[in-house]
Amino acid sequence: MNAVILAVLVMVGLSLARVSVVFALVVGALVGGLVGGLSLGDTLAAFNDGVGGGAKVALAYATLGAFAVAISRAGLPDLLAQRLIRLLGQEASLRRQAVVKYTLIGSVLLVAISSQNLIPVHIAFIPILVPPLLKVMNQLRLDRRAVACALTFGLTAPYMLLPVGFGAIFLNDILLANINEAGQSLGLDITRGMVPLAMGVPVAGMALGLLVALLLSYRKPRDYKALDMSTSNLPHHQERVEIHTLGLTMSLVAIVAALGIQLYSGSMILGGLVGFALLSVGGIFKWREADDLFTSGMRMMALIGFIMISASGFASVMNATGEIELLVDNAFDIIGDNQGLAALIMLLVGLFITMGIGSSFSTIPIIAAIYVPLAVQFGFSPLATVALVGTAAALGDAGSPASDSTLGPTSGLNVDRQHDHIWDSVVPTFIHYNIPLIAFGWLAVMWL
Repeated sequence: MNAVILAVLVMVGLSLARVSVVFALVVGALVGGLVGGLSLGDTLAAFNDGVGGGAKVALAYATLGAFAVAISRAGLPDLLAQRLIRLLGQEASLRRQAVVKYTLIGSVLLVAISSQNLIPVHIAFIPILVPPLLKVMNQLRLDRRAVACALTFGLTAPYMLLPVGFGAIFLNDILLANINEAGQSLGLDITRGMVPLAMGVPVAGMALGLLVALLLSYRKPRDYKALDMSTSNLPHHQERVEIHTLGLTMSLVAIVAALGIQLYSGSMILGGLVGFALLSVGGIFKWREADDLFTSGMRMMALIGFIMISASGFASVMNATGEIELLVDNAFDIIGDNQGLAALIMLLVGLFITMGIGSSFSTIPIIAAIYVPLAVQFGFSPLATVALVGTAAALGDAGSPASDSTLGPTSGLNVDRQHDHIWDSVVPTFIHYNIPLIAFGWLAVMWL
């Protein structure tokens, strides 16, 4: 069996068995490296070389976690919960509950979409926005899997379709540039206007998956334990948080400053540190509590950070084996000249490649170099080629255990440890997005 396929199967199998995702990634990388012909020393060296790639994101998560915990001390989570519960009413009818529930999901979805295009802060908003809303979600008996699906859609679909913000980077700087580079010697020339048009059909599949998740799969109520979000992550802190004007004002100032600094500097780490410092200077917590607060926030995000670090090492090992190119070559030995089968095989191979790497942005340079010559050879149109490469890469973000588009929602929804990363984030998003992406991506390739 191909080393990449075996490594991904091991990683996913262990994750589904509720083994730690970090352990699953490390074991998967070791298996893939050894089967791919690397020695144990070379496998570990490749893993270690790749680990540094995830360190920046891991530190950003830890810093944002500390900022989120500090925000909770200011009373903002309690205020949001009180206002929404008041809007819900003490004895709300089922219709009123439904209105508030879908208003909440819609608001979260709009913020997630904005985080990719309008205000490109990516996942930075999740540890700040989502934990305060968990009380209300519990009151509504809202299935958090529906919220995870909404967040993942908002974190992936916009950059696949809209050439603004992160979409401009994905569609123009990465997808368009790599396809044209790989197709230059083959006479393939893609223009900017063709890229969003080609990606429209796969994104429509994701939109259909979102509707199914919200209106059918996770429509029924689900019960969670009522935990105090403002104190659950803080050791030796049992007193209730008092809501006061200064705390709320400083919270808003800190949030705006953190997002502004991130947009200006491009660093989530610096933004989180500035926000944390402003809350400290504003007297939201005492100086002697700063270390406990920061440590608590980092602990809250520690697992997410280690997963990102391990995923970078996993991807490095897969690249070092050289088995990705071999996987594609072997897959096409049995196809012949069947266009439909060729498109399906390329999408499925892309799924295995990107499930391990977990990032469409990092996967496109690998996939484009291999897929573009094959697409030209099989006679696919320029639009179909774009849809093929773009969809194959996006499969990694939509439902991979190592993708920040699934790790981000988990970081906010699992603050009280009642939302499992694999079964409540990864599996729902894989079912509702990866399967439609493959189906609609195949339709796009055959139709365009």
